[in-house]
Order: sequence, then structure tokens, then C-alpha cells
Amino acid sequence: MERNQINRMRKINTYSKATVSLSVVEKIGQLFMPAAFINDSEEEIQQLEELIKKYGVGGLCFFHSRASAATNFEGKKKVLYNENSLSTLKKLINRYQSVSKHPLLIAIDAEWGLAMRIENTTQYPYAITLGAMVNNDDLIFEVGRNIALDCIAAGIHWNLAPCVDINNNPKNPVIGYRSFGEDKQNVTAKATAYVKGTESEGVLTSIKHFPGHGDTATDSHLGLPIINKSKQELIENELYSFQKLINEGVDSVMVGHLSVPTLANDNTISSSISKDIIKGLLRNEMGFDGVVISDALNMHAVSNKYPLKGELEWLAFDAGNDVLCFAENTLEGIKLIEEKATQNQIEDSFKRIWHLKEKAFQIESINTEQTIINSDALNKKIAEKSLSILNGSSAIIKDFSAEIFTGISNMQLPDCQFFKQINTNKQFRSLQLSDSETFDVKNILLALFPPQVKPTDNFGFSNEELESINTLLESKNVILYLFGNPYVLNILNFKKAQSVVLAYQNFHVFQEVAAEHFLGNFEAKGRIPFNIAPSK
Repeated sequence: MERNQINRMRKINTYSKATVSLSVVEKIGQLFMPAAFINDSEEEIQQLEELIKKYGVGGLCFFHSRASAATNFEGKKKVLYNENSLSTLKKLINRYQSVSKHPLLIAIDAEWGLAMRIENTTQYPYAITLGAMVNNDDLIFEVGRNIALDCIAAGIHWNLAPCVDINNNPKNPVIGYRSFGEDKQNVTAKATAYVKGTESEGVLTSIKHFPGHGDTATDSHLGLPIINKSKQELIENELYSFQKLINEGVDSVMVGHLSVPTLANDNTISSSISKDIIKGLLRNEMGFDGVVISDALNMHAVSNKYPLKGELEWLAFDAGNDVLCFAENTLEGIKLIEEKATQNQIEDSFKRIWHLKEKAFQIESINTEQTIINSDALNKKIAEKSLSILNGSSAIIKDFSAEIFTGISNMQLPDCQFFKQINTNKQFRSLQLSDSETFDVKNILLALFPPQVKPTDNFGFSNEELESINTLLESKNVILYLFGNPYVLNILNFKKAQSVVLAYQNFHVFQEVAAEHFLGNFEAKGRIPFNIAPSK
């Protein structure tokens, strides 16, 4: 075990001594979890070190860079990629831990693995892909477990995942592919498997975004979504998965920035600063006694409404949040909490946080020399179990493959593993989507790779590309294989296709599995976990 790790474990090993030795201000400092950025400058790193030393913050939440954080969700700043991000992250964690009087709780969003924040690390399928598997929750347990092992290797204690939002709004701009689907039973089963897999290696989890971000058409990074549903409707659907996982003893709940008037009697206040929702509903009615963490406090749903430094941090704490994630005004927030909070408020939150830290540091060893797990074998199993036929049938695809056909894709053909794999068994001509010759062929095997997973700007497709795709669907005999967020079908006239097959991910193993399916070597066993509402 590393010396720094031994020292951190010694520091946190005895709660009773800590409660005596920490001053009130130090206990308040434990509530704060400011953002740390892997690609910060030396000056910015030193500023965070000073914050840790002076104000005793309890933890850090890591992001890739300031350009990739929530305040830049509109994409105004260019995100620079660094192939050495993982090694930089490890060094920064050790550096920040070394200047902290008490061990820092290190958190990250790793819903589909460290790759969510760190390039050149292992990526697992999105929640929507896992949601497409019928049963097979053992594979999701393995996903959670493997992500936990990668977190441990990096020095991370807390994976702020999974999303248990029930995505029943097809126009949701921010959850979508991050949800296991729109069925509460399926979401609950998949989320439970993920949590248990993560916990099996001693890494903490946090279910989010309470009380449910699934039925929204506004992105809370940019504005405050309003959910106009009765309390009974919310209990029966949005809150269902939260309650089930709370009953299972989940570590923490992240509260989202959502306006839910029937729960807060106010359509202007965010759930993240609502006493009615956190203390009333979550604590008293649903019986949650673990750690409550706020969603990032720099998100525009709330940050733009409270320009007075420290006010938002105070309101979030006073409403019942124990951990103030992405707090931007630590000094001012500490002062306001010290001034306004009762002793019991501070003590209750501190105890919950310290207990969580004790649990996190029970991991026997964080070996930062450990390599990140290769995910290919597990991802292949998931690809085989999740592949779904939406339209048509295997018989239609079999008949089609026996005919002369042309492959068309928006991906650069040398990079299209799907076509390469098929070509090893069956020769066919392949063309780019932009090639004018596409309109001279009859039978088309169309392989689509949405340029981006998020729905903004039509998933990255240009208007010309969408027009070409829909023209093909409407005028040709098309078999469509989709490698990416299936919500893109909402902007395609997909019902005109002879058959539509969903592969969900563009990983090589997913493309290879899809090719084997096209060649008739196995049956699709997945089921799309939500309803498609095409705009055409």
C-alpha cells in the first residue's frame, strides 16, 4: 500500500476523534466539493491547492477541462484533448491529497466509464444500450464492477452514477441515452445491477437526478426545466426507481435542478434548493438517511439566479444537501453557512459525509500502477445481447443479403468495420452517403453513425445529410443498421425501411456483431427500451 494512502486511512479511521478535533468551520468545509480540472494550468492548480489548505474542503469532483464543464455546455469554448489525461489525473489526485489536512473524497462522473471524462480510457456502453438487454443483469453488474476497478486504479472513490431518470420524453435534450429507458421496472433492475457491481469493489455510487429528469424538454445545464405532474403521477413513475434503490441502502442521492411545482408549491424554485423536496419528500417521506449531493451548482438552471456569492451554496445546504458539488464560492459559502446554520444542521451533514468517507477509505489499497481493464470481451457480450430489430425481421434481412446490394454509410469507408466484416464473407460495393451514385442503386444496406450522441443540432447531421438519408429511405429498398443514439430515429423516416436494426454503439465490437447478424449467424435478442415517435 502506498504511504500516502496509509496516511489518509489513518487520518479518517477514527470518527469520534475527528468530531472533537474539527472546528465548526472545518466541518463546514467538509460540505464543499469544488471542481478540479485535469487539464488546468499550473497557476490554476496552485489556486485549488490554496483552497484545500485554507478552507479544508471535503472533496473534489474531477472534470476533463474548464471548456468541457457544465458552464460551457453550449460549446462556446473549444475542448482540447490530451492523450495523457489519465496519468495527469493520477498525479493531480496525489498532489491535492498531499496538501489536505483530512483525506479528500474524489468523485467523477463515470456513467459509462472513465472515458466519460478521460480520453484513452475504457468505455462501456451507454445506459440506453444496457437497457436494451432483456434480463442479462449479470452483465450490467460486471460493467459496474469494472468501472469501479478503473476508478480505484485512478484514485477515485465516488462514481456519481447511475442515472435512474425514466426517460419518457423523446425530446429530452440531456438525459436520453444516459437513461436505461422509459419503463420503471427495467430502469430499476438495470440501475440496481450497476450499483451492486460498483459497490462490490468498495466504490461509492450516487443515483441521479432526483426527483427525475426524464420527462423534460429543457436542459438544466442551460435553464430550469419544469415538470407539471401530480404528486401521485411522480410517485408511480419518476420516483419509483429512487424509492426502490433507497430501500436497498444506496450510498447517496444527487438532486437535480428541476422545477416540480406539485412537490415544492413553487414553479420558480429548483428541487436542488427546495426544503419541501429534499427534507420533506426525500428525507421524511421516502426515508433516505444517506448523503444528499447537489447537482453541479455552476449549472445555469440555478447559478444565473443567485449572483450574490455564497448565497446559492447556503440555500443548497439549508435545503438539505450535504455535499455542495461544483461549488464556485467556497469562502463566501462557508461564511454564510457559519453565520446562518444551526449547530445541528452542520453536525448532521458532517456526520453523514464523514461516515461516507469512512466507507470509501475502507478500500484496502488504491494501486495507481494498476492498468485500466480491457473492455472488449464484456462489450462484445453486451453487443450480442442488446442488438435489436425495430422494423422488419431476420427473414427480410436474410432475403435481402441474398440479393445484389450496395453499402452506403456516412462514415469514412476505410473506418467502417461493419462493412469490412461483411466483406470478408460477401463481396459488395460500398459508397459514401455524399456520393451521387447512391441514387442509381436499388437495394441499399445503410450504415448510419450519428456524428454526436447528444441531440443538439440534429445529432451532428447536416440538413443535406438528413435530406439524403430520408430520400434513400423513401425511394429505395433499405436495410438500416444504426450505430449510435437510437433517438436519432425521431428525425428519420425510418418506417419506410425494409428493416431497422439497432446496434446502439459505434465500437468495433458492436460493428462486428452487427455484421455477423446481417450475415445470418445469430438472432437479435435485444429490445429497444423506449418508444420512437418519428417526426415524419
